[in-house]
Amino acid sequence: MARQGTLQVAVVGTGKMGADHVRRIQEVVSGARVTAVVDVDAERAKDVAARIDGCTAYSDPAAAMSAADVDAVLIASPGPAHEAALLTAFEHDLPVLCEKPLTPDAASALRVLEAEQKLGRRLVQVGFMRRYDAEYLKLKSLLNTGQLGRPLMLHNRHRNLASPPGWRSEMLINDSVVHEMDVTRWLLGQEITAVTVLRPTPSANAPDEMQDPQFVVFETDGGVIVDVEIFVNCGFGYQVQAEVVCERGTARIGDGHAMVTNMAGRWGGTIIQDYIERFADAYDREVQAWVDATRRGEVVGPSVWDGYAVAAVCEAGVKALEQGTRVPVELVDRPALYEVTRQPG
Repeated sequence: MARQGTLQVAVVGTGKMGADHVRRIQEVVSGARVTAVVDVDAERAKDVAARIDGCTAYSDPAAAMSAADVDAVLIASPGPAHEAALLTAFEHDLPVLCEKPLTPDAASALRVLEAEQKLGRRLVQVGFMRRYDAEYLKLKSLLNTGQLGRPLMLHNRHRNLASPPGWRSEMLINDSVVHEMDVTRWLLGQEITAVTVLRPTPSANAPDEMQDPQFVVFETDGGVIVDVEIFVNCGFGYQVQAEVVCERGTARIGDGHAMVTNMAGRWGGTIIQDYIERFADAYDREVQAWVDATRRGEVVGPSVWDGYAVAAVCEAGVKALEQGTRVPVELVDRPALYEVTRQPG
């Protein structure tokens, strides 16, 4: 159902990502405003709400979703809280933009998928923001033309300055490589069927007992081999790069050389330091697309099926990391509701 006028949004979770989305909706995106914020830390929610006219703070997502001035929900809380919040949104017939992960595991993601199926229509857009990045969109558009021929291999590099406190080896798969899992499926239009994780000698910069870097290999149902170098303690900055190798050519994105300087016998540039800076425009486009579609009464972009499929690949990836073996990905049959998904680009 189309929403007339300004879309009134409840943001669930006001940590780093949630707070950034509050700022984005209030200052960047058109056609929406934040009318409710939710956080288990009631004082933090009150602090955020106090800076926005007409915004109410809640500690319970269900209370916010029951409010008369909430038309839609943006979920940016920790992954384990997503399933309950999504099911509550379904009860209130509220469109949702849910940050990744959809849920932390395939079983809970499947429960969300089955619940949305029972509604008979989509309500959820999953926050795989790389699909909205200008460089990834350009690469997707090029592949769609067929000019390069059939894709054969896809190489990815994903590097972070340093891992957050408390990170463990499996989080490199679940919280970082998860993005390459989604863009692989999106760029190629294929499902990932198996995962292998190779373990190089850990960097001295990695915390004790963390396997960093990792070299992750995907196989797809279209016969493409995909590799991901994930290195979350590289020490010099944030880099995301991809190169597709096709029958008649290659294409690469992510070099990031917006400006190169020459001075004092040296040449060089700067390296972005975190993901919010690198993908700021992608986040803006993602949320704007969600707002525009919601106001039209539509749901576009990454679906619950995409969230479920990636959760299943993550589980296979963690098992491959722990066992040192190739692990097949197990998926249920794709429901008709998700057979055709409109995507940007």
